[in-house]
Amino acid sequence: MRIKLIHFLVVLGCCYSSAQTGSHSDKIDSIQNFIQNIPNSDSLLIAKQHYKIAELYRFSSINDSAYYYYNKAAKVFKNRKLLFETAITLFGLTVVQTNNKDYTGAEVTAFEAIDILENLPQNNNVKKYKSYIYNTLGIIFDELDLFEDAIKYLNLSLEIKKGLNGDFERSKALTINNILKVYRRSGQFDLAVQKYNEIYGNKDLIRNHPDVYVLALGNYGKTLYESGNLEQLPGIYLRALRITDSINDSYNSIILHQHLAEFYNDRNNKDSAKYYAYKAKEISEDYANDDLLKSLMLLSKIEEGETSAKFLEQYVKLSDSLQKAERAIRNKFARIRFETQQIEQENIRIARERMWLIIISVILLVAALLLYVIISQRAKNKELEFNRQQQETNEEIYNLMLAQNDKIEEARALEKKRISEELHDGVLGRLFGTRLSLDSLNLNPSVEAIKTRGQYIDELKTIEEDIRKVSHELNTDFVSGSGFVDIIETLVETQTNAYALKYDLSHDDDIHWDGVSNKYKIHVYRMLQEALHNIYKHAEATKVDVIFKLKNDVICLIIKDDGSGFEVNKAKSGIGLKNMNSRIGEVEGNLHIESEKEKGTTVTIEIPTKIEVK
Repeated sequence: MRIKLIHFLVVLGCCYSSAQTGSHSDKIDSIQNFIQNIPNSDSLLIAKQHYKIAELYRFSSINDSAYYYYNKAAKVFKNRKLLFETAITLFGLTVVQTNNKDYTGAEVTAFEAIDILENLPQNNNVKKYKSYIYNTLGIIFDELDLFEDAIKYLNLSLEIKKGLNGDFERSKALTINNILKVYRRSGQFDLAVQKYNEIYGNKDLIRNHPDVYVLALGNYGKTLYESGNLEQLPGIYLRALRITDSINDSYNSIILHQHLAEFYNDRNNKDSAKYYAYKAKEISEDYANDDLLKSLMLLSKIEEGETSAKFLEQYVKLSDSLQKAERAIRNKFARIRFETQQIEQENIRIARERMWLIIISVILLVAALLLYVIISQRAKNKELEFNRQQQETNEEIYNLMLAQNDKIEEARALEKKRISEELHDGVLGRLFGTRLSLDSLNLNPSVEAIKTRGQYIDELKTIEEDIRKVSHELNTDFVSGSGFVDIIETLVETQTNAYALKYDLSHDDDIHWDGVSNKYKIHVYRMLQEALHNIYKHAEATKVDVIFKLKNDVICLIIKDDGSGFEVNKAKSGIGLKNMNSRIGEVEGNLHIESEKEKGTTVTIEIPTKIEVK
């Protein structure tokens, strides 16, 4: 079915231009080729092209194709929540449904579009489409003979158009003409005449848009005819027909030819009636639409006998075919709507499943995170407990070592005291007695005897002084702090003997270990023990130097070996080194390792001055 764009403008009262450059089919092909080069992921751009194709099909009155592409575009716009684009696409669907006489479906679609537009900012563009949709609703209700509703929505459309920015004179006039038509069809002839006078009084409109004036003249003439006021007829029809000829508007001349045939047939002027009826049929055959159907019915009434029966038969056949075609298209629309609803329901189901999947994933992730935190916390608590127990054990071991050392020192002290007493009370006493005896021999007047005895006596005095000195030293207390140094000496000696290493231990006497807490002494002891173990395990050394010295109030422990060495930057940190670093952290000190292949390794441990050192 081919209908000129001007007919679409008459029916809808919109302000599209009727001047089209290039054929619609060429434009559609061009857009289709363009779509093929669009990535499938760019669904929005594809939807916009589908909207353009739908518009071109609508202007060409290929309703099923227009409906199909509008639907495809609307689905994407809805999913993307592009409300304005969704609304104007629904408007296109409303027009297609109206053209195909699916008035119920068109009404539902129109109100859906209106609901969307009502919730958008009321700018000029939004108001424009609201006026178009209200105009379409007026046409729908007019076709359903719901004249009050038709007038209501046409007036709403007209009021909105009056407030729009831009040139909407033609669009307003088309809506006024639609109101004129509703008043005529509802028998309100006086109101219909008033609406015609609004158009007739606008000379600029008549001059600039004669096609609109033709429509108004046709409706006005029909109003006069149906109201029985025939004084201006057929002059009004003929005037309108001359205007259609001047603007080459053959489509709208069909209705005027039908009106003239009807008028002359009622006046029993059969020749004129047949002329205009056949003329209407001839023009409408180029369009194959409802106007041809009306022309056939009119000829069946004007003609007589077999000719009348022939036109009536053609009318019935065409009517049946048009109804079947319209029904098929409506069914197709219904199928498209049904499939769309199925797709939407499927999308809702998928979205719901995705939502639950996300919720479950989040719950599982949170649960896994909580489980990880709990396990980590337990492990950390166990580690802290282990470190605490290890610290207590180290303290206990060190205290036992100190206690053992104290016992050893106590035994040494007792032994020294015993030896001192023995020297003082025993040996010194006997020597003193001998000296007295020798001294008595000095009574011998012999010069040589006196001289010999004097030498012995002097020698005994010397022995006496040496023994007294040894006794005094044995009875003197130990150097303060020497206990920890002895423990270190024992450790180094024991470890090096076990590892078959030579060693050299040097200790700075300025370091007073009495001011250092047992905790820090244990860490020093363990780090030295770990270093010696690492030398035995990895260095392949033959000798190790252990040096304790005090430098700038910092206790430095230096452990140096003559082993194979290693590349410090590339070496992996084993458990031993990690333990040493952990202990260094406990004493807030520094650990520095220097090593060179085949030249040995030097480990320097520094204990900061914040530790109390006397």
